[in-house]
Amino acid sequence: MSPLRIPAFRTTAAALFGVLTLTLSACGSSGGPDQPEQAEGKAKNNLMAVITPSPDNPFFKAEGDAARQKAESLGYRTSVASHGDDPNKQSELIDAAISRKAAAIILDNAGADASIGAVQKATDAGIPVFLIDREINKTGVAKAQIVSNNSQGAQIAAQEFVKAMKEKGNYVELTGKESDTNAGVRSKGFADVISQYPDMKRVAQQTANWDQQEAFRKMETILQRDSDIQGVIAGNDTMALGAIAALKSARKSDVVVVGFDGSPDAVAQIKAGNMAATALQPAALGAEMAVVQADKYIKTGKTGQPEKQAIDCVLVTKENADRIKNFAEIS
Repeated sequence: MSPLRIPAFRTTAAALFGVLTLTLSACGSSGGPDQPEQAEGKAKNNLMAVITPSPDNPFFKAEGDAARQKAESLGYRTSVASHGDDPNKQSELIDAAISRKAAAIILDNAGADASIGAVQKATDAGIPVFLIDREINKTGVAKAQIVSNNSQGAQIAAQEFVKAMKEKGNYVELTGKESDTNAGVRSKGFADVISQYPDMKRVAQQTANWDQQEAFRKMETILQRDSDIQGVIAGNDTMALGAIAALKSARKSDVVVVGFDGSPDAVAQIKAGNMAATALQPAALGAEMAVVQADKYIKTGKTGQPEKQAIDCVLVTKENADRIKNFAEIS
């Protein structure tokens, strides 16, 4: 071989080797560009997306803050956004998480049926979804559905309601969004207990869609039609607070009010004697559990837990209100 031709041969061989290396690398990849490298124990992106309803509700703010703090303590970057209970906005936020190749999504969804497609879309893109607070009406799509035990919580709240009303009297029930599974479960839990007391009479049942102002208006209208009301039981504390404002406006101070959530504002009303009780949902605990399970799934491909998980609620009354802080019971 001529010495003048040796450099040309070496250049050609190097080029062929580079092409071969790229080809083998591409053939050896086990997932698409959006798939987390869970088999290798790590994700391509360490972003954890947290999506909740409006943080104007302190419950949703508490779970969003808890998820963010827990994820960051585990070394993830986070994005926290709100869909405001709008399925279209939720879909846009899911799309954004997919485009950013998030390692996982922590989601308090915008509807039990309306959210199935969005969760499926993320799952199909290789991004695991962990639901908190609200379930969807399908299993096998999300990696986890971690919710408060709404039936148990509603029953302990209703038991305290009956006790505070001395097992008799006319009462009003304010329910949450009809599209939210929790609203129906809580209403049934209330009825399962109260229906056992024949002297308890429900004179009105209306949805206030989890909203304080709507609850105020609905309660105001009910009182104008029938002022003989001894109790109000509400599917969340926000609606209970709206009812309390309407009762105050109507100068009715002896009505028993019970809510659900354990919000700081409700706890303050219990301490002040304006509200009898609420069922505390451990918002922070559920969010933290979702993040821990997401981290484990990202690293191992498994959560080690069943998909559906329920956390028991805690009854809050004047006796233990001082131990409740930011949706948690402290020792």
